[in-house]
Amino acid sequence: MKTLKDAKVGETVTVAKLHGTGPVKRRIMDMGITKGVEIHVRKVAPLGDPMELTVRGYELSVRKAEAEMIEIA
Repeated sequence: MKTLKDAKVGETVTVAKLHGTGPVKRRIMDMGITKGVEIHVRKVAPLGDPMELTVRGYELSVRKAEAEMIEIA
């Protein structure tokens, strides 16, 4: 299983599945990350946390823990 955390800078990936439950999963979905959406990885901080993404035309930062819950294709 490859997650968003494994994606490299400059790569564009597609969300295959969201893991997690309850409020955490809901928060990820509220940020616009849903099954089938394309995510472009813009930057990753030197220690890997957070990641800066482009989702649906806007910039978004997510932590490694959240990125691990997003399975990519």
